[in-house]
Amino acid sequence: MSSANSKQEPVIVAMTGASGAAYGLRLIQRLAQAGLPLHLLLSDAARVVLRQEIDLQLPAENNATANLLAEHLNIPSTLLRCYALNDWFSPTASGSAGIKRMVIVPCSMGTLGRIASGISDNLIERAADVILKEKRQLIIVPRETPLSAIHLENMLKLSRLGVEIIPAMPAFYHRPQSLEEIIDFLVDRLLDHLGVENPDAKAWGDS
Repeated sequence: MSSANSKQEPVIVAMTGASGAAYGLRLIQRLAQAGLPLHLLLSDAARVVLRQEIDLQLPAENNATANLLAEHLNIPSTLLRCYALNDWFSPTASGSAGIKRMVIVPCSMGTLGRIASGISDNLIERAADVILKEKRQLIIVPRETPLSAIHLENMLKLSRLGVEIIPAMPAFYHRPQSLEEIIDFLVDRLLDHLGVENPDAKAWGDS
């Protein structure tokens, strides 16, 4: 995907109940700063984790959620659209909407397992199912430890279907000096795989 197209195409960002809410928030912020429109899907458990890890209490109403996230992240609210998990009229629920990219960050093992099994009980799972059946780009950021054989088998199954599995594993070769730099390392990798220009990313071999 060219950088010009990347600037125009929307991205679905889903957050589930795994630990690591800061990764999802930072990705939303960076994508919005790049000018990309975002379709946001947050599970009920993700809202609990946001409250626990970030002290961010999201309202129930979707427009209010978008506005609060935009204020918290200092990004334009016009780029954010939030949907209820039972909103089957959301553009994320159908391949005909033409959305080509989705990231689930962080992704719980429950969500990952249901996607691997073809279960679509909520809009996050349905959106992922749509991306898979249309052979578009699905990136999953699993966050769990230790991993059971079930978790690993589900990841292998999805990887064989073309899903990009990018675990929330920090690196330290760039000698991070803050928690923010550790978070940005993963988000930089996600932006790279999404084809979003990111000239400030630290790569192996950079001085």
